[in-house]
Amino acid sequence: MDEKTLNSILFPKLSDAQIAKIEKFAQLKSYRDGEVIIEIGDCDICFFVIKSGKMAIVDRSDGAEKTITFVEEKQFTGDVAHLTGGRAVMSLISQGDCQVYEVAAADLRQILRENSSLSDLILQTFIVRRQYYMEESKDFSGLRVIGSRFSRDTFRIRDFLAKNRRKFTWLDLEEHQQVDALLRQLHISEADTPVVVYGNELVLKNPTTAELVERLGIKNPIQATLYDLAIVGAGPAGLAAAVYGASEGLNTIILEHIAPGGQAGTSSKIENYLGFPTGISGTDLANSAVLQANKFGAQLALNCQVVKLTFEDGIAVLHLGSGEHVTAKCVLIATGVEYKKLNIEGCDRFDGVGIYYAATTTEAQMCRGSQVAVVGGANSAGQAAVFLAEHVEKVWLLIRGEDLSKSMSRYLICRIEQMDNIELLCNTEISQIGGDDCLRSIEVSNHKTGERRSLDVTAVFTFIGAVPRTNWLPQAIKTDDKGFIKTGLAVADSAEWSAGRQPFLLETSRPGIFAAGDVRLGSVKRVASAVGEGSIAVQFIHQYLAEISI
Repeated sequence: MDEKTLNSILFPKLSDAQIAKIEKFAQLKSYRDGEVIIEIGDCDICFFVIKSGKMAIVDRSDGAEKTITFVEEKQFTGDVAHLTGGRAVMSLISQGDCQVYEVAAADLRQILRENSSLSDLILQTFIVRRQYYMEESKDFSGLRVIGSRFSRDTFRIRDFLAKNRRKFTWLDLEEHQQVDALLRQLHISEADTPVVVYGNELVLKNPTTAELVERLGIKNPIQATLYDLAIVGAGPAGLAAAVYGASEGLNTIILEHIAPGGQAGTSSKIENYLGFPTGISGTDLANSAVLQANKFGAQLALNCQVVKLTFEDGIAVLHLGSGEHVTAKCVLIATGVEYKKLNIEGCDRFDGVGIYYAATTTEAQMCRGSQVAVVGGANSAGQAAVFLAEHVEKVWLLIRGEDLSKSMSRYLICRIEQMDNIELLCNTEISQIGGDDCLRSIEVSNHKTGERRSLDVTAVFTFIGAVPRTNWLPQAIKTDDKGFIKTGLAVADSAEWSAGRQPFLLETSRPGIFAAGDVRLGSVKRVASAVGEGSIAVQFIHQYLAEISI
């Protein structure tokens, strides 16, 4: 694709009629040559349409200042961060005198809600820009993460940035020749790593997740208000509820501990989700849903771990690990599940440096060209094996059962059978793990024949059953003995049920508290069903709100 065609896609021109619609929400501002309109790191970025003149988009992410492109008359600035939050990653500088229409983020959301054709054009452009600069552009490096592949903190930082769709380049201490010179330039030593760098400036030294969220500007402040709906968990169920709730006028907040996507976000490619015949990654699906929810005004708050649920005068109070709290008339619990850890001595010391619970590009980079093991026989394990087989020398797929047909979709089984570098070991479990600073080998046992063998692998990807994230719930929310939340008729005879009616289908033993997705007892563990439950829950939430009329 030539540069002119690419520019017309990334920076389409608005018609006079479209500009007239935007003008109603905008302030007309003038800038002189060389004025900085947006500086790298700015928050609360405005949306600009160029009336006359032009502006330069300037990047300094790799240490040298360079102009990426120009935004000219009738073109507009911005990307997904205008709606989802985050700091500016490039500067916007006036080239000669120019006039622009300036639109605040809240007004941009109103434009998107009220004007369908404008909404389609702007959102499609935002998505294309994000995808281009995240995956294809060679001009924009984004953040640089300097750290060892043998450091679990390096993996943690990379994993967080990838899941939250922040562009970064990883410089491995063991491989990249320019690392030593860059560390000297920053006046830091290897002992200080991992570090996050922008341009030639040290941004953060081994940051916590909370520090990353703060510095990147992606934690939206929690308002001191009574929400109609608070959703705990931003997996497919929670995001679907946010889209439907916010689009139907509910004041909605989503509280997410790490990143949008849930278990689906760990999948490199979901091929059986309706409407995506070529498949879609869990991260892409989640981020599209986040943009959609933000378009309708839902608020996504990251790094918000809910540690307790209480009630005051019939109002739900969600207590966060930060000491903050959120009050809501209704709560939807969509916290999902997490994969169980291997019950093997010494397993914990390899978390993030050999043992992983997701198979995405971040993990694949750690073991490119080596041999790996995938443990589990469900779809998540099958998807991981197929994805990893494209990046590594060999995948050993270990299952406890006789074959894959019991819990894996047929299309995945066929895919696995067709791949020469995937070998299936049935009736097999890991009995021992070996390594020093990172995983080097595993010993596996066939529980049927008693045979034991050693496999030289650098990584184990485990997808062995799931534990619901419900340890923060009060006793008033009834669960089964494994922690999955009971809903509907399963709680109708519960002593905790106090309403003078039958519980709604997805309602828990406490009226007004709902559950959807994998965390709910009896749910179908599929992305489509989680989306369906999140959507259906909003219907019952409306009915409950009509009852209480707070």
